Amino acid sequence: MALQTAIKTYHHRVEAQLKQSLVHNSIEPLLQDAMRYALFNGGKRVRPLLVYLVNQLLNGDISKADPAACAIECIHSYSLVHDDLPAMDDDDLRRGKPTCHIAFDEATAILAGDALQCFAFELLTTAENNADTKLQMISVLAKASGDRGMVAGQAFDLSHVDKALTLEQLKQMHAHKTGALINASIELGYLSANCTDTSLKAALLAYGDAIGLAFQVKDDILDIEGDTQTLGKPQGSDLQQNKPTYPALLGMEGAKAKLDQLHQAALDALRPFGDQGILLRQLADYIVRRTH
Repeated sequence: MALQTAIKTYHHRVEAQLKQSLVHNSIEPLLQDAMRYALFNGGKRVRPLLVYLVNQLLNGDISKADPAACAIECIHSYSLVHDDLPAMDDDDLRRGKPTCHIAFDEATAILAGDALQCFAFELLTTAENNADTKLQMISVLAKASGDRGMVAGQAFDLSHVDKALTLEQLKQMHAHKTGALINASIELGYLSANCTDTSLKAALLAYGDAIGLAFQVKDDILDIEGDTQTLGKPQGSDLQQNKPTYPALLGMEGAKAKLDQLHQAALDALRPFGDQGILLRQLADYIVRRTH
């Protein structure tokens, strides 16, 4: 299977699973409207893709990866809703559409994000895995999402606007803000496949470290070199807010060299998998070459 075929196949799969899952009744239909708006607004679904790719690489039962793929996307979508809020990044566009608080209102957006976060953990309880594996999945996602992961990265980001960062500080910020959920996706795929080979897990997490940071370095580059229509969000927003970025710290050529270095590190991490790792290699290529 080529990567583009895998992207389409797994994108369709996680969309169908999410639509089927988010159909329960609510006393406030507007809340679920906002949740659906946040979930189904054209995301690339890279994190669910990673769950599925790792599950299949390790010869897992793909049906056991569905709840994890949906859960990681719910967490990612909630984080974007909250990141876009006036108190955070204050963005009006997300993927070419009005952000959730613009399409609805600020209070509804906050609550939709809260509900998506809770829904993620509810989904993990439905996984067709044993109780110990479910607990491990919940632990992985909770740690990656909270004050040891994504939320800590966002807090650090917000508290360091207009402040100079060292290269190590910038790396740590993105390891939390972006990389934590990337590696959680990989670990959820590993757990869903019931794999017990810790050497393979270590190799996959090294790959995740590399592509997680590469994803952010590429975002930083696109914020300068992209355009609003292609990006689907305001071009230059990081520059306008004087946010710490790799081009700001290393210069554009230095940032591109860093991206190349991370790309190679990702490919090197996949050597234990030989030809079986081709889709993950192609995904690393896709991340560094994307235009939005």
